[in-house]
Amino acid sequence: MKVIGLTGGSGSGKTTVAVLLSQLTSVCIIDADKIGHEILKKGKPAYDAVLERFGEAILKADGEIDRKKLGQIVFANQSLLEILNKITHPLIIQEIIERIHQIKSSDKACKYIIVDAALLIESGLHKAVDEIWLVYAPEEIRLKRIAQRDGMTTEEAKRRIASQMPWEEMKKYGDVIIDNGHNEAYTMKQLNHIISSG
Repeated sequence: MKVIGLTGGSGSGKTTVAVLLSQLTSVCIIDADKIGHEILKKGKPAYDAVLERFGEAILKADGEIDRKKLGQIVFANQSLLEILNKITHPLIIQEIIERIHQIKSSDKACKYIIVDAALLIESGLHKAVDEIWLVYAPEEIRLKRIAQRDGMTTEEAKRRIASQMPWEEMKKYGDVIIDNGHNEAYTMKQLNHIISSG
């Protein structure tokens, strides 16, 4: 069972790649983004610390953290983003490592354990995987995807991309690079080649 760290900038299409891969072979997917959402819920590990640091202005009427509001604050201010990451990253990493162990010790028949994580490298999580697969897409495509997916303006999407590790830097860590800037058939062809040769 090989543990794959699947990463790439926001809007590169990591989740699409994970879904396509699941159509080709048996995979167990651990979604860091989903874990990030879970730990911010009321009563969960990051809730109190985030609320203490960012104040009640980030809350929705039901007392849950409004992630869109929180995102607008941190992606406009690098030092606040770093503060949020310091609170959430250790908790997300701990949960991911626990889930990897659970899958390995269960009777699930996965050829790959896919850790889908935007900040795989920045958070140090890349040290816990066997291989790093990078998903690439040109910036103009990523901007469109982010705007459509998250209902952001182009400026907000640009700020999000700017807050992440540049592609040239990220590329140095990749064992495999998947070009997801075209259509699904093109991406599928690359994945077929990767799993048949690996």
